[in-house]
Amino acid sequence: MSGRLSGRRAIVTGAGSGIGAAVALRLRADGARVFTADLQGEVDFRADLTEPDANARLVAAACQAMGGLDTLVPCAGISAFHPLEAHDDAYFLRVLEVNLVAVFRLVREAAPHLKGHGAGRIVTIGSTTSSFGDEGLCAYSASKHAVLGFTKSVAAELGPFGVTATCVQPGAIDTPMTAPAFEQMPEYKVFWENKAPLRRLGRPEDIADVIAFLCSDDARFVSGHGLWVDGGAMARH
Repeated sequence: MSGRLSGRRAIVTGAGSGIGAAVALRLRADGARVFTADLQGEVDFRADLTEPDANARLVAAACQAMGGLDTLVPCAGISAFHPLEAHDDAYFLRVLEVNLVAVFRLVREAAPHLKGHGAGRIVTIGSTTSSFGDEGLCAYSASKHAVLGFTKSVAAELGPFGVTATCVQPGAIDTPMTAPAFEQMPEYKVFWENKAPLRRLGRPEDIADVIAFLCSDDARFVSGHGLWVDGGAMARH
């Protein structure tokens, strides 16, 4: 298949649903080979990526299946609304393990392959909460601030090897992860719909289209920063 990403070989985690599934679909539509991972859904590699050796096994399996690796999009993440007092240690640490530590491990394991390609791509998933805080999201906001900082450091370290690293920061996106919160608090959904000048929630495809660009040669000089994809909501923050 020819396309903007023809010849690229990508790992996409969290690909069983939501943003990850949309990213895998879009990268394939643009010609990339995609090796998917998640705990559920129709994916190539099923594992809990917080297990210490899971990401090394994922990279090895992907490289064996595709003959190499040059693109990495870690989309796996968790979130839930809890008041600060309800953030017990186990919950807080679990959010950090999934949203941050697993991303760190995956990037670390993939780095030698990305450096060897000479034009590797890393696109992490932050959040608009990577740039501000929101009540009830202490653990999630902390993890996404950290993902943005981590991505900037990776961009600085791997840039000399031709690797770009960027952090997409979605706003309120209608996904299976956010659906329970919107159902529990309809007013929160209305708030974000009205906050965005485009007057709607985002869709997974809105994020996937931006990620496809960042994975392409068109984005060869884009690296080391976060990019809000939020329908303009943060412009009105």
